[in-house]
Amino acid sequence: MTRIAIRQYSAPNADTLAASGLHPTLARILAARGVLHPDELATELAVLTPPTAMKGIAHAAEYLADAIAAQKSLLIVADYDCDGATACAVGVRGLRMLGARVDFIVPNRFEYGYGLTPEIVELAAQRNPDVIVTVDNGIASVDGVAAANARGIDVVVTDHHLPGAVLPEAAVIVNPNQPGCEFPSKNLAGVGVMFYVLLAVRAELRRRGAYETAKAPNLQTLLDLVALGTVADVVKLDANNRILVAQGLRQMRAGRMHAGVAALFRAAARDATRANTFDLGFGLGPRLNAAGRLADMSLGIECLLTDDHERAWNIAQELDGMNRERRDIEAGMQQEALKILEAPLDGIDPASRFTVSVFNDTWHQGVIGIVASRLKEKFHRPTITFAPGDDLHIKGSGRSIPGFHLRDALDLVSKRHPGLLVKFGGHAMAAGLTLRADQFDTFMAAFEAVGREWLTDDQLARVVETDGDIDTDCFDPAFVTLLEEQVWGQGFPPPTFSGEFDVLRETILKGKHLKLQLGRGGQRYDAIWFNHAEALGSASATIAYRLDNNTFNGVTRVQLVIEHAQA
Repeated sequence: MTRIAIRQYSAPNADTLAASGLHPTLARILAARGVLHPDELATELAVLTPPTAMKGIAHAAEYLADAIAAQKSLLIVADYDCDGATACAVGVRGLRMLGARVDFIVPNRFEYGYGLTPEIVELAAQRNPDVIVTVDNGIASVDGVAAANARGIDVVVTDHHLPGAVLPEAAVIVNPNQPGCEFPSKNLAGVGVMFYVLLAVRAELRRRGAYETAKAPNLQTLLDLVALGTVADVVKLDANNRILVAQGLRQMRAGRMHAGVAALFRAAARDATRANTFDLGFGLGPRLNAAGRLADMSLGIECLLTDDHERAWNIAQELDGMNRERRDIEAGMQQEALKILEAPLDGIDPASRFTVSVFNDTWHQGVIGIVASRLKEKFHRPTITFAPGDDLHIKGSGRSIPGFHLRDALDLVSKRHPGLLVKFGGHAMAAGLTLRADQFDTFMAAFEAVGREWLTDDQLARVVETDGDIDTDCFDPAFVTLLEEQVWGQGFPPPTFSGEFDVLRETILKGKHLKLQLGRGGQRYDAIWFNHAEALGSASATIAYRLDNNTFNGVTRVQLVIEHAQA
């Protein structure tokens, strides 16, 4: 069951925003997202929350400034997703700009798994580093940090994931979500945390007089990478993250981006001069992630580190090929998952359940997270998909729905069934875990029990939230451009509208997309419903849609991109 709902907003707040010069419809949209005053829309770096309130960052700045002065060898240990790759690139580039000797390694997810494990420490030790710096991981690496300490290697943890009950005994920990941290923006991605560390180190070096005769490095040049990682990691775009992303998008639109980012735009056939969060999340991010999913993220990191445009383009093409392969694998796995769920004998009817857990011993470990996301979207249930890990274990990747904190749910399962989860971690909306292969059925039942306790029928009903109807003059390329100039994303959703339309014509494109011509009040509108191959079969319908500028033969027209329709 899917229903269309209209977001509520404060009319006085909308009036305040409109009085500042904002388009009245945009003012209403922003008021519905909790914006109270025009100042909250500022995207200048001057209003970025300063680093000082972040626990551990002053210590990190002093420690790394000392390491730079002593020319110690630093080694970044990265994560293998887009956030980890961009955080690594920001760390390597930024620390080198500040005078550090720094290199990186990134674990192959199939050999080593996630985080700073003792095995990764052993691999890192071959580089003879004085200091390991983790990016987008480390807060749960108690054993790995202990292994590094035993070898005489200090560890600086920079991470944003939720900590466990015990923190690693690292030399320094910087994480806005660690206990006792008063930094107000808890939603920084791993790349955002690393960028903040660089800001603090530069400030410490300036305090020490490092830039009395030399110009301080311009860390703002790293913001294209910060924006990419922040959007791709689907962290909440609070006011602070919107500043980071807006600044990065501004550089991309102006052509001031790193060679690898420019190459990824080209490989994704996206126009960087009109860069938006949709491009980063659905164009660039998946291509970079493909390296970590199917092969080795070191290739993606090299794409972000090279200044050679030809080399960057060659890598971007390779990543694009991997992404096409990933899509093919994903499509096959999704079909297999649906067959399992719909099997007449031992199938699991998602409509009768509160959660979905599904395992296939032929699936690809690097793609299960995307398949979980697709199944979650289809069934609107917290979903975990599993693939073989090693001979004894299976690995799961989960995606959740609003109101169900996935990492906390796994924590409860772990407490109720000690030893069931070999390891787990993650966020409210996404998490990963490892089980013994013979414990899948036990886990499925335990996870379902938590779902039945925590979720209500209302939460299990899919709701398409919209900003209601709009006036005819909003169906204009200039208004769509106005919307595109804002920073939309997780927790600050892009505008979706809804209204009644006459259905004038319907055509199925390529066997999988529904193209329509809609009418209202004497006006006609082109519309498309992607990945929906069934005609509405009705003279009129309530349509939930996004607005998009579609340029063809040099002419730009507004197109409605349908999210849901009710005949």
